[in-house]
Amino acid sequence: MDALQLVALVAASAAVAGIARRTPVPAPLLLVGAGLAASYVPGVPDYTLDPHIVLPLILPPLLYTAAVESSYLDLRANIRPVALLSVGYVLFATVAVGWLAYVLVPDLPLTAALVLGAVVAPPDAVAATAIARKLGLPNRITTILQGESLVNDATAITAYKVALAAAVGAGVSWAGGIGEFALAAVGGIGVGLVLMVPIHWLRCRLDGQALLQNTLSLLIPFIAYAAAEEVGASGVLAVVVVGLFLGHRNWQVDFATRLQEEAVWKMVAFILESSVFALIGLQLPYVVEGLGRYGIGEAVWYAVGVFVAVVVVRFVWVFPATFLPRRMSERIRRREPGVDWKAPVVVGWAGMRGVVSLAIAFSIPVATGGVEFPARNLVLFLTFTTVIGTLVVQGLTLPPLIRRLKLPGRDAHGETLAEAQAQSEASRAAEERLEALLADERNTLPQPLADRLRTVLERRRNAVWERLGAVNEVTGETADDTYRRLAREMIDAEREVFVRLRDERRIDDEMMRTLLRRLDLEEAAAYREGTA
Repeated sequence: MDALQLVALVAASAAVAGIARRTPVPAPLLLVGAGLAASYVPGVPDYTLDPHIVLPLILPPLLYTAAVESSYLDLRANIRPVALLSVGYVLFATVAVGWLAYVLVPDLPLTAALVLGAVVAPPDAVAATAIARKLGLPNRITTILQGESLVNDATAITAYKVALAAAVGAGVSWAGGIGEFALAAVGGIGVGLVLMVPIHWLRCRLDGQALLQNTLSLLIPFIAYAAAEEVGASGVLAVVVVGLFLGHRNWQVDFATRLQEEAVWKMVAFILESSVFALIGLQLPYVVEGLGRYGIGEAVWYAVGVFVAVVVVRFVWVFPATFLPRRMSERIRRREPGVDWKAPVVVGWAGMRGVVSLAIAFSIPVATGGVEFPARNLVLFLTFTTVIGTLVVQGLTLPPLIRRLKLPGRDAHGETLAEAQAQSEASRAAEERLEALLADERNTLPQPLADRLRTVLERRRNAVWERLGAVNEVTGETADDTYRRLAREMIDAEREVFVRLRDERRIDDEMMRTLLRRLDLEEAAAYREGTA
């Protein structure tokens, strides 16, 4: 892939993702569909998925972004269901789907079938959580899906390595497989624990140097991944551990870094996610041409069987994993809220596969040590069809399923009330601190400036409460909405004056940029209050 092809891929993916935001169709589905359509358009170059790029260069930043934005406290509170899905389910799916594929496909060796099972076992780290956020699922379900997607790739990659060694006759044993899994898990977590504290210390010591801090931020997932893989551990787990720790401690870095970092990572995640889903669709010609001795009709029947197996096996695991621990342990019943059958239905149906499965499949060697991998092309095809099938079938039907089940969404009123109470408590502390500071003669301020500090504090305290108030009968806005709209209108008027003064050469460009940045920060604060 040359530079022009890469630019074309990113630009087209971003355009399709932008269109998706104006439609009810989730962006991952529209991107995959666009990739499928584009794959047979004359003149579109071949975009073959390279596992040497996806696993070390694309997966770490996507995992890091998801980990930083996740809640360590929520994940810790839901560690049991997350572990059952991200470890238990992936291992169960590897064996169950592999065995069913072995029964379904004639002449497919069991070891190769287990490789296929490991490849299609992990749900995608992006698709499910993206759809969950858009649909406003209850917090606990979203947390469980996010936690699963953070860890399951590490389980699947390790299971794949063990199954691959068995498939090419490397003499792997059950003890060896368990040992490799333990090394990957413990080693990955260990590397993350070793790296997270010094990295956070360095970020805090670079206070006031936002550019350096954000440069470091972009390097962190690659450093953690490479360091863990270098010692034979799980790079995925290392990235997740570091990301969770830094996200939990993000308040300790300066505000400029946080503002820039959020914008930078949102852009990076948008570009990578868009390009990755488009790449999935673009693989169709490659996997079809590589079928070899298998006819397309025969392969399609196998694909339907594997897809059904993947879907059914997830439900076979999710329902017992949800209800059996509660039935067996009174402590679990006390600690965790009770659930009905609706939540496991959603979790079971939200098992979309994605780019990690394809990347692992493409990394299957044609031959190792002179031993050819059996049915490699068929495994590639079945992986591709499973990814497409789950993204399209489950992705399109998940929103209506959730609406049909009438799951309670996020409690917007309750969240706003909790935010208002937290802001009120923080504002009282800030007010006490301000009065104590102003009482010190070293902090003497003219009365207008002291009053301005109090006004800003009062505005921040009241803003959230006002969102709970009545709306304007004419415009439908709350008083807070109207306040923000008028504030932005005033800022726009100031901005126009600054530009006019620059054009009249009464101020220079540098001064204009300084003044505009001040306005931008004020406008950003108003926007954040309105979208909190």
